[in-house]
Amino acid sequence: NMLSSSQASTEGNSKSPIWIQVSEELPTLQECYDFCSDPSCGAISSFVGTTRDNFQSKKVVKLWYEAYIPMAEKEIRKLCMEAMEKYDIRRIVAVHRIGDCPVEKASVVIVCSSPHRAGSLEGCSYLINELKAKVPIWKRETYEEDNGAVWKENIEWKDGKPKRVMVKEE
Repeated sequence: NMLSSSQASTEGNSKSPIWIQVSEELPTLQECYDFCSDPSCGAISSFVGTTRDNFQSKKVVKLWYEAYIPMAEKEIRKLCMEAMEKYDIRRIVAVHRIGDCPVEKASVVIVCSSPHRAGSLEGCSYLINELKAKVPIWKRETYEEDNGAVWKENIEWKDGKPKRVMVKEE
């Protein structure tokens, strides 16, 4: 069972409506759906971000994610609470991998349930966009051949426009 300390907290006999995890292992999509299942909801939506094999015509071999886990989980929890209120979401899973993430593997999974489809779909979109903009998680892209590796911050919003900070390793 992959329950994190962030999910394990319970109130009375009901489990917390939010499951947050930043770790080297991700739960299965089925575990995420099972967590979000709720008899009052008619929709469960998901977003799974995976490592692609290219960036600006360079062949990507793998990604490596690092995070300050307590701050990352705190920021994700804040975003989840905002999404619950804004989109009438009842249950959320927001999990992000740290460490090695090969091509085609999931690095982030977001699952939301709501009474109607619009809330869960909009909630997933809101959460991935805000997570990438605000949560302190960094990735290192490793390229094939002599293209080296680059550390990237998630997108920072500056003057209302996305700006990505990249540092090439020597």
